[in-house]
Amino acid sequence: MTNGEIKQHIVTVRPNGVFDETGEWLQVQVDISEWKTFAQWLRNDALQMDFLFCLTGIDWSATATGKTLLTMVYHFTSTVFRHTLVVKVKLDRNNPEIETVSDIWRTAEFHEREVFDLFGVKFLHHPDLRRLVLTDDFEGYPLRKDFEDPINMIKL
Repeated sequence: MTNGEIKQHIVTVRPNGVFDETGEWLQVQVDISEWKTFAQWLRNDALQMDFLFCLTGIDWSATATGKTLLTMVYHFTSTVFRHTLVVKVKLDRNNPEIETVSDIWRTAEFHEREVFDLFGVKFLHHPDLRRLVLTDDFEGYPLRKDFEDPINMIKL
């Protein structure tokens, strides 16, 4: 499928999706309340997005403007049809929670633990949500822009 065909297919079930077609892969922004249903649809519908190959968080916080935004970014592909889609979901930065998709794509289990550890995003109903890289007593989230490392004096 082309990006245009994927977009038209998505619009039939999520007419309020916001699209970005500027890059190689089609990007769609989905509301958090629609996330889990949309994820299940991606996997099981005609798009057959059967492989989640990347999942990360992005902290868009800007101290100059006071704007704070935390976004989850998911990269999917269909191994059957060889098309790719990027899905973005905005989170409440003060209480970042989103439903896990580890029950839909097994690869998400590891990636969600990494995002939990480094960004502080809680994945609701995750089967094993615990730190992956950092020690249990580590304080803060190193990939957030407001993180200050007192030892290395790194500030993003």
